[in-house]
Amino acid sequence: MAFNSKFPKKPTVSPSHCNLCTTLFFVVLFTVPTLFLLHTSTISVCSLSASTTRLNSWFGDLRDAQFSWNRLAFDEDKPPPVVLKIAVFSRKWPIGTIPGGMERHAHTLHTALARRGHRVHVFTSPVSNYGVVQNLSSETSAPYIHFHEGEPGRWRYNKAWEQYEEENHREPFDVVHSESVALPHWLAKQLSNLAVSWHGIALESLQSDIFQDLARRPNEPMSPAFNKNIQGDVPKVLNEIRFFKDYVHHVAISDSCGEMLRDMYQIPSRRVHVIVNGVDEDDFREDFKLGKEFKARIGIPRNASLSNIQTSTWWSPEQDHGNNGTEI
Repeated sequence: MAFNSKFPKKPTVSPSHCNLCTTLFFVVLFTVPTLFLLHTSTISVCSLSASTTRLNSWFGDLRDAQFSWNRLAFDEDKPPPVVLKIAVFSRKWPIGTIPGGMERHAHTLHTALARRGHRVHVFTSPVSNYGVVQNLSSETSAPYIHFHEGEPGRWRYNKAWEQYEEENHREPFDVVHSESVALPHWLAKQLSNLAVSWHGIALESLQSDIFQDLARRPNEPMSPAFNKNIQGDVPKVLNEIRFFKDYVHHVAISDSCGEMLRDMYQIPSRRVHVIVNGVDEDDFREDFKLGKEFKARIGIPRNASLSNIQTSTWWSPEQDHGNNGTEI
């Protein structure tokens, strides 16, 4: 039976026109979300692009912070809400301009805490020049330094622990901070208020070994040290993954180290904090006169361009940005 529709017939659409519409539809469908994601990603990257860029304002629980604590700027005229008594275990304590990445990081951090009004007690190995240290400790805004007995520069954790127990018995510490493994694991895991700063973990060493071997020339033989390092690094990584969970809080000195602790070592994010290593630019400034004298002494022409010297013993992503280099 024939059926006559009263509605007008739809115009015939050519295949080429249909394909064009379909193509435009999918272009719009995928372009809009992509642009949105790119815009969102750009915003998040820009807001956290530089670890040393100060934040204009931030309020919240620092355990939830997704950025380096170096970016925080505190009001020097406003005291902290709670004054803490902090114990610091460090193998060495820098005096004056004596170099040392771990020691300098500890000195900068805990001196800043002391200036904020916290009571910081540093337990460390003895030094040869006590006069300089006594002058520093006499300052009200400086940490109080406890040197254990023994040979200058030789760390003995048991002696430092005895001093700590004596001071802790007098008035308990609120926080205990170990610089790397200044306190052995079996002793550190007994403390419920312990934070530890990592100035190099085994996974970073393993990563560095891999990249150094990948940089070999095609005809260059594999270094005997590579196999030795690989065989030693892997068990160290496994051991660290097993016992790092016993530490309450972890301070990473680089963004990449923080990522490793969270992703590979499976430390909860609220227990991993980043305070990048570096120097206080208020204390260490450029000296152009000394720079020229040094270049002249080693035979660098006056009109020579600046070069960058990498002094780190292992590779990390931060080194690609020159954070560990020194300009001549």
